[in-house]
Amino acid sequence: MKIAIVILNWNGEVLLERYLPSVIQYSQGADIYVADNASTDSSIDFLNNNFPQINIIRNASNGGFAKGYNDALKKVEADVFCLLNNDVEVTPNWLVPIKEVMENRPNVDIVQPKILDLMRKDHFEYAGAAGGFIDQLGYPFCRGRIFQELEKDEGQYDDIREIFWATGACMFIKSGVFHVLGGFDEEYFAHQEEVDLCWRAKNVGYGVYYVGTSKVYHLGGSTLSNMNPKKTYLNFRNSLFSITKNLPRRKALLIILFRLLLDGVAALRFVFQAKFSHCLAILKAHLSFYTKFRKMYRKREKSSFLKNYYITKSIVWSHFVDGVKKFNILIKD
Repeated sequence: MKIAIVILNWNGEVLLERYLPSVIQYSQGADIYVADNASTDSSIDFLNNNFPQINIIRNASNGGFAKGYNDALKKVEADVFCLLNNDVEVTPNWLVPIKEVMENRPNVDIVQPKILDLMRKDHFEYAGAAGGFIDQLGYPFCRGRIFQELEKDEGQYDDIREIFWATGACMFIKSGVFHVLGGFDEEYFAHQEEVDLCWRAKNVGYGVYYVGTSKVYHLGGSTLSNMNPKKTYLNFRNSLFSITKNLPRRKALLIILFRLLLDGVAALRFVFQAKFSHCLAILKAHLSFYTKFRKMYRKREKSSFLKNYYITKSIVWSHFVDGVKKFNILIKD
């Protein structure tokens, strides 16, 4: 199995200097690429001067995560693509469990490892933790991370199991599957495009898995932090995109109507917290969604839609009303 590790970079010279050495050291047998999204810093010069063995792909523009990878992966030949953030530190033998699972289980098409917090290495990290899920209303969450509650890693998720979505911070995907799906939806630009990709994959029968015997450490927030209103905008808008595209028509419309109410509550919460820019970001997200609704609706899968896509009706209710902070407690309920 030929693996190509493709690191998307935009003005990330400092991150490449810090984290690329671990990727080179611990990724024997894999080809390593840096796909540069038209950086204006000296990332390219840094790579040429310090890591001449790295393959460099120069994208013509900064099209965000989605277009950046779509453009770059057209130029990469491999059985499996590993999409890796430039702020990820990998560990010894991290590729071995992934390769074993993808080679020996034919139904495994997309995989993520355990994602731990680089600043607190005994805790799960926000972006992907121990595998992603969504609730009935389309809100994403992870094992090991529910909203801002991050669990300590005590081996509770050292398993191999099917999940709903794999994080784009470190995602392995069979190249044929990526191309059949048409890659990422470039309308997303960034954030939750991997949720949409995995949802589309599951709708047509591909398997998405978590392999907890492989682990990496993620810095997170190096492009957009959780405090950035643009991230709020993209998350709220793109979540509505995914619902529109990936659910049966009647269910999608009902959920979108209910999300209007819940997103309004979220906007009011930001007002009470004096985070007015985030409240405005939610409003802009909905305006953008309405503008592009028809376009998103035309992208709906023509195959049968996945019926059992969620494991809880409302993660918002479970967390903020019932006080659930851990995934295992959520499942018991």
